[in-house]
Order: sequence, then C-alpha cells, then structure tokens
Amino acid sequence: MFVKIILISFVGGLLCLDRVFIQIMISRPIIIAPVIGIILGNPYAGLIIGAILELFWIDRIPVGIYVPPNDSIAAALATSVAILSGQFPGAVTKELMALSIMLAIPFGILAKKIDVKIMESNNLLSDQALEAAKTRDIRAIERKTYLGLAKVFLFYVVGLFILQSILIPMLIWLYPKLPAEINAMLSLTYYFLPLLGIAVAINTIKLRGAIPVFCAIFLGIAVALEFFHVF
Repeated sequence: MFVKIILISFVGGLLCLDRVFIQIMISRPIIIAPVIGIILGNPYAGLIIGAILELFWIDRIPVGIYVPPNDSIAAALATSVAILSGQFPGAVTKELMALSIMLAIPFGILAKKIDVKIMESNNLLSDQALEAAKTRDIRAIERKTYLGLAKVFLFYVVGLFILQSILIPMLIWLYPKLPAEINAMLSLTYYFLPLLGIAVAINTIKLRGAIPVFCAIFLGIAVALEFFHVF
C-alpha cells in the first residue's frame, strides 16, 4: 500500500499541475479521479467520485484574480482514500465513497488557501524574471519559471502523500467500527451529494424552465430507484 500511496502522490501531483501550467483540463475531477481509479484498479469508483466533485464545484471557475477551491487535489485524495481503504473491508461501498468525499472536501478548501500563498510567493520570481528579460538572460527566465512550477508540484505531491498516509489508515481502522445508523446516514449522503451537485449546476445555467425539468428528472430517478429497490 505504501508504494501505491507514493505512486498516487506523484501522479496526482502531475495531474494537479495542469491547474497552473498547460491547462488542458486534465486536472478536472471528472478526469483526475477516474485516472486514479484506473491506476488503483477501480475506475468505477473514480468515475463516481469525480462526477460528484465536478458538479459540486462547477460554479467555481478561475476568473480574474479569483482562486477556486482545489477540486483536483480533493478528487485525487477522495478516490485514493476510498479505494485503498476499501481493500480491507473487501469492497468500495457507496458509504465509504461518501465518507471519503466528505473528508476530502475540506482539504480542497485548505489547498486553495495554500495555492494563494504560493502564487503570492511566485510574484517575486515573476519580478526577477522580468529583470532577467531586460538583460535577455533566457536561462535565468527559465530557472525562475521552473522554480515556480517545482514549488507547486512539491506542494501537491507532499500534500497528497501526507493526507493519504493519515486518512487511509484512519479509515481502515474506523470504517468497520461505524454503527449501522452512521452507515445508513452515509448511504443517504451518497445519493444526496449528486443532487446537491446537480442543483449547483442548474444554478449556473440560469435558463427558464430548468427547475421543472430537474424536478421531472428527479421524480423519474426516484421512481426507478423505488422500482428496482435500490435502497
């Protein structure tokens, strides 16, 4: 398991780096979570977690100076914690996925604050790169750019490693001991989180008639769940 934690920390750090570097959207939860799931042998869990977190923060986009919550690190963390913790109970249950998501969300908000601090510290590197540009020192500009990227990458890798090392053993010990009432609550939470995400997505659309359409879809899903006795 230790090797897997190191691997996910490195891969997650590379994917999260897309937030500030190439920016081809591979750092989105709907991408990064299934990739982590494939590496750990459970792409289904990764897809579910990624879809939920993608909807949850879909209205938080980096516009201007606004820095959104770090949904990338939250998605990588939640997927890894759910899958690796689920290896000991024998299955990645919906309750475990819900618990992993709720544990990862606060760290996405915390990572946002650290992202802001790193960006502020990189302003000095930017000023130094501008001074190097005046003297046409291309090597110096490259060094400042790479140093800024290295700081972000190191934060993601170390952060993921520390959080996984704490949360995974904690859930392996705690989850089997949870009472039936808590598991029932987590089961309901698993179905509530996508609804919350859909509500957030609808709020971004702002189209007339969107709410009745959503209610009709929700009613249809509820009828299907009751028909197939999902609960």
